[in-house]
Amino acid sequence: MKQFINVLLLLIVTNIYAQNSINGTILNSETKEAIAFANIYFPQLEKGTTTNADGVFSLNNLPTGNYKILVSYVGFETFSQTIKLPLQENLEIRLQSSAIEMEEVIVSTPFHKLQSENVMKVEQRKISDLKKKGAINLAQGITNIPGVEGISTGIGISKPVIRGLSSNRVLVYTQGIRLENQQFGSEHGLGVNDAGIESVEVIKGPASLLYGSDALGGVLYLNPERFAQENESETDLNLQYFTNTEGLSTNLGYKSSGEQFKFLIRGSFAEHADYKTEDYRVTNTRFNEKDLKAALGYQGVHFKTELRYNMNASKLGIPEEIGVQSLNNYPLLPYQDITNHIFSSKSVVFFKDSSLDVNLGFTYNDRKEFEEEHDHDEEDHDEHEEDHDDHEEDHDDHEDEEHDEILHPALHMKLKTFNYDVKYHMPKMGKFETIVGVQGMNQTNTNYGEEQLIPDATTNDFGVLATSHIHFEKVDVQLGARFDTRNIVVENTIDKNFTSFNGALGFKTNLTKNVVARLNVASGFRAPNLAELTSYGSHEGTNRFEIGNENLNNEQNFQTDLALEYKTDHLEVFANGFYNVVNDYIYLSPNGESINEDPVYLYLQEDAALYGGEFGLHIHPHPLDWLHIESSFETVTGKQNGGAYLPLIPANKIKNTLRVEYDLKHLEKGNAFITLSTALAQNKTSVFETETGGYSLLSAGFGGEINVFKNTLQFQITGTNLTNKKYVNHLSRLKPDGIYDIGRNFSFSVSYTL
Repeated sequence: MKQFINVLLLLIVTNIYAQNSINGTILNSETKEAIAFANIYFPQLEKGTTTNADGVFSLNNLPTGNYKILVSYVGFETFSQTIKLPLQENLEIRLQSSAIEMEEVIVSTPFHKLQSENVMKVEQRKISDLKKKGAINLAQGITNIPGVEGISTGIGISKPVIRGLSSNRVLVYTQGIRLENQQFGSEHGLGVNDAGIESVEVIKGPASLLYGSDALGGVLYLNPERFAQENESETDLNLQYFTNTEGLSTNLGYKSSGEQFKFLIRGSFAEHADYKTEDYRVTNTRFNEKDLKAALGYQGVHFKTELRYNMNASKLGIPEEIGVQSLNNYPLLPYQDITNHIFSSKSVVFFKDSSLDVNLGFTYNDRKEFEEEHDHDEEDHDEHEEDHDDHEEDHDDHEDEEHDEILHPALHMKLKTFNYDVKYHMPKMGKFETIVGVQGMNQTNTNYGEEQLIPDATTNDFGVLATSHIHFEKVDVQLGARFDTRNIVVENTIDKNFTSFNGALGFKTNLTKNVVARLNVASGFRAPNLAELTSYGSHEGTNRFEIGNENLNNEQNFQTDLALEYKTDHLEVFANGFYNVVNDYIYLSPNGESINEDPVYLYLQEDAALYGGEFGLHIHPHPLDWLHIESSFETVTGKQNGGAYLPLIPANKIKNTLRVEYDLKHLEKGNAFITLSTALAQNKTSVFETETGGYSLLSAGFGGEINVFKNTLQFQITGTNLTNKKYVNHLSRLKPDGIYDIGRNFSFSVSYTL
């Protein structure tokens, strides 16, 4: 180990070269006019700037080597090219005009490419665009991405579903590390606040090659907000109000960057009362959330690093039946009290023609669940019930503290996770770009409550991987392989090892000038989680007695994806199809018995398959480039080999949107939209599900930017479920009780930047 460190230090020292600078001009290719305020960005260096009024830019303190430069501006195609530093002359880059939206760098795949250059199909959305749709939180916002849905418990608790797979089959990454927060539970939410998150990327399909176990169904990759540009500072205040829940979401952020050091901090707070349908408010769907994000970065010539921290504390009501009608925002029993701390470190060492990435992370998840049955005396219990039946709307902090002091959590789990991810980007060899790396995780779960869902346990992961991107003249190829091992130890009960070898192969080519085809085949795996191996007891919120199976095997899948895209300046058409075979699929099945009046469910395994896809078009006709007509259809079917349908498969969905973009004298970046989203009837259900009827929801909104005191104020007004439709989503956990989803809601948001 000491010799390895000495060699690494020697490589760093011997690769320190003189600082490089780059100067250039950005022009309109048609008019030859300079483009002011165009964005210049080096994704590998995470360093950028903008052009001045004359279209000129300058960047200093750049390392020697080959790096991709991106240039983007609204109304033009994003320019992408790899350049070798140092440069001998100034750059002159000419942008081609286009009505198509600007492309962004895809971070979740390893080679930092635009989606048009990527071999894998990855969906990316800016959080600001998702919030324009009127989403109450991040978990609800991502359901606007084709192929993504959510298993919901009211509006405060939702977990992502990618092409019919969820929970431990979908891996969530935030701040560059995997998020671990007891995601095995169907009533355990996403647990991330959208404040301080810039964009979300979705890999739909097995990503075990890149991320290991639990990425069998896909990856939800959350990109944190960037630091301010060099020698700039920025303060912004964001407010959003929701009429249905009388809810408020607010956040305040500040960031500043010098030539080397960078800093940002953002605090947010949200609270919502029970949501309302046409007939009633749904009791105990209320929730509140506090969130703090902070980051410190250092950018040298040959080394950069950033440290990030996120604290999220939330109290989430767990609805059971329609009861007291109230606008209070402090949860009734039962409810979850969750605090999540995420520490991450992301560092890169730049050599002459290669680089070393080192990502480290620690997550501390403290989950408490309070129920009706607890050990405090009857007088305290009655006092608590009287407090909650009171229709007073003033719940100050002192009352909340007294409330928590009275109660003792029935369930209290602490999950501590340390993970590491080290990748070496090898020097480019001809047509080959290659990355090798190791990843691992150490995780401990400890119980402190009266009840126990999963036992105290320790989990250790280790994986090694290699992947290459090969640039041929007409075809791009990406391939890779990976080996993983996971060890799960439960004291005096279980000591099991799970291993898996996986690979991936993908092709991207232009079939014609305007048609791009992507074909990817990949395998993935998932080791059984602790609940599946060890459960024995009634699971609150699900009304069933679950019995685990310590003899479960790995889930192993093999998926084929075919993506076709036709694109011109004014028309885009896409078709994405997939077929996913999952061997030893783990599922719950009733055995006809009851314990403590709860039906008994066993964890079993059987081979299964899921298939379907997403299809759509986007028209922005010439010369009406401000007009956009979008339509999409998504479908997924999941079946066991025996013919039974898999549970929690989302209904087929059709979405049609008409939107416009415009600039007026005192209004910039104006936008307006109207959307009709239709969920078809879901009658392909598992044996313990009921069918769900179809429904259509209408939404609309408008917004833009105005100048207030020489600074920018953004505003957006959006209405969802405008017809106040009574409906139930097939993935709602309130469906068995016949409880409707949220009714008509208007959201008003403003963002002011200094």
